[in-house]
Amino acid sequence: MKKELDFSKHKVSASYKTIYIRNETIEKINQIAIANNTSFNNVIVSMINYCIENNLNTQ
Repeated sequence: MKKELDFSKHKVSASYKTIYIRNETIEKINQIAIANNTSFNNVIVSMINYCIENNLNTQ
């Protein structure tokens, strides 16, 4: 079963970090954000959390 990313907005304590992403990847992430009526940042955070949770669940 395919697990869905959680694009819901939950306010939590957070910090800022700068990352460099290829322009092609940025465009794809923007398309995901638009399709899900959410922000670019929310898509990135959702993807990171999804990857972390799946990695922790397989160990």
